[in-house]
Amino acid sequence: QVQLVESGGGKVQAGGSLRLSCTASGSDFKINAVGWFHQAPGKQRELVAAFSSGGTTNYADSVKGRFTISKDNVKNTVYLQMNSLRPEDTGVYYCNTPGLTSVGEWYDYWGQGTQVTVSS
Repeated sequence: QVQLVESGGGKVQAGGSLRLSCTASGSDFKINAVGWFHQAPGKQRELVAAFSSGGTTNYADSVKGRFTISKDNVKNTVYLQMNSLRPEDTGVYYCNTPGLTSVGEWYDYWGQGTQVTVSS
């Protein structure tokens, strides 16, 4: 059974920084493509940063230049460095990793989410 465990959320003032972590556990499972999603209060979950299976990164316009996604393959962990935080960044952040197993079965794992609160 694969689990994604997020950590690193908290409360900061506007302009501050946080680093979120998402670690995958499970027999022989390695994170490949992965994304961080943000769900603001009362709104739909949206993708803010992603790492493709080819190693390229993509960011939502709202976080470009402020957030950085990175991956440590040894630790099987993906990070989201969030700088210059704004009150609108408040919400729950989830990591997600979709893909195909070696036998062609689709998987789509989500973490439990970590709360980020940015005060003005």
